[in-house]
Amino acid sequence: MDIREVILHRLVMKLNDPFTTSFGSFQEKEFFVIEMTDQDGCSGFGESVAFSSPWYSEETVETNEHMMKDLMIPLLFKAPLSHPNEVSERFAPIRRNNMAKSALEGAVWDLFAKKKNQTLAQALGGEKKQIDVGISIGIQPSVQDLLRVVGTHVESGYKRIKIKIKPGWDYEVLKEVRKQFPSILMMADANSAYSLGDIEQLRKLDEVGLMMIEQPLAHDDIIDHAKLQTAIQTPICLDESIHSLEDARKAIELGSCQIINIKIGRVGGLTESIKIHDFCQQKGVPIWCGGMLEAGIGRAHNIALTSLPHFTLPGDTAASAMYWEKDIIEPEVIVNNGTITIPSNPGIGYALNRLILEKYRVEKKVLVNSK
Repeated sequence: MDIREVILHRLVMKLNDPFTTSFGSFQEKEFFVIEMTDQDGCSGFGESVAFSSPWYSEETVETNEHMMKDLMIPLLFKAPLSHPNEVSERFAPIRRNNMAKSALEGAVWDLFAKKKNQTLAQALGGEKKQIDVGISIGIQPSVQDLLRVVGTHVESGYKRIKIKIKPGWDYEVLKEVRKQFPSILMMADANSAYSLGDIEQLRKLDEVGLMMIEQPLAHDDIIDHAKLQTAIQTPICLDESIHSLEDARKAIELGSCQIINIKIGRVGGLTESIKIHDFCQQKGVPIWCGGMLEAGIGRAHNIALTSLPHFTLPGDTAASAMYWEKDIIEPEVIVNNGTITIPSNPGIGYALNRLILEKYRVEKKVLVNSK
């Protein structure tokens, strides 16, 4: 793959409903669609997942643009690639900036799969024909609103319900959901809203029968999570603390978690995601694929990754219509009774809807390989 051109399409899309976490609330998602073309005219697509503000990690849409345009794309232009695994090696001199790395690497993986006439799932080593999916529900205005939203998703067949929590919106709220829906698979996501001083409150969550509690403590911690895990029965799942295979190894060895959420953008791409998948499979640690409110391109990458055999827990990849009035791919991602069928077309398996892309696009930058 001799990369000839990279187009950065900057989009702003409005979510159907505001999404609220312990960090705050927002309704617009700004991101990049990466369109990468090689010397044969074949194109691959990736999507950036950083937000406009650094509330989830230090990366933002602006920093992603700088890193991709000024540092990473020139590295891709230097010499042809024989396999997507070489992207992470080429980016190795650049520390962190995992979401920028992942956006470009994802386009290379899509391009590679298309040139091999394989689905992206097959190129990654996926085995499944269908994947189970859950839904992530933001903090609602009232408990009654939350119960209504949960009920809608349960009726739609989603396999797991994830509920965002924060201090003051946790035990009593989850207790009401469990009372109303005694048999659903339910988990809580704290987005680092608690500290070890909240152990007694977090221990109360053992009563509501959660599958797991996701990232209750600091975003960069694996020490205090180990202490918390010994104090509560609910399995801890780490999200923001895991940026690499090395992070996963250390967290598992320390006993900081019993489950790991793999987000492609957070760990720097599909290649590193596969490494973490394989390690967790060896260690018997369950994993699932998290979401970052992706549009269709990023959603397609999540679907392909989840086809790997050790993704045994339902992920966050809900239907396009749950978030967007109109997604940027066709067909849109559809969920039937809590499952998504892996697409059979080469690459990500979905086509870019150019009309919708242009509708939401606010900026376009074309970078051409002059070598």
